[in-house]
Amino acid sequence: MSNGRILVVEDNPDNMTLISDVLQSLEYDIVQAFDGEQGVEMAASERPDLILMDLSLPLMDGWTASRTIKSDPELQHIPIIALTAHAMVGDRERALEAGCDDYVSKPIDLRELASKLSKYIS
Repeated sequence: MSNGRILVVEDNPDNMTLISDVLQSLEYDIVQAFDGEQGVEMAASERPDLILMDLSLPLMDGWTASRTIKSDPELQHIPIIALTAHAMVGDRERALEAGCDDYVSKPIDLRELASKLSKYIS
């Protein structure tokens, strides 16, 4: 029994493996995208319960991908959590302005991530 389906948009293979392993241990189904364009396409085709979005991505950055997803009436309900090493002053606000519903900075605090996931996926 799955707790939900999460689209992970992350271009770093090591980070993707780590995040996917953690999510699978928490009994989530995982869908993977490795750049922003693929993330937008997979949000539309897979209709995940939640999206974990890296902000520094090739082809289309995570800010643009988040804005694109949130501008689509059929996708805008999907919560997006920015997952990023961008932890400077103002980055959280920028992520929220781009349409992200929440923000987790890297390195990831697994308890914080698990708590945010359960907040958005009932």
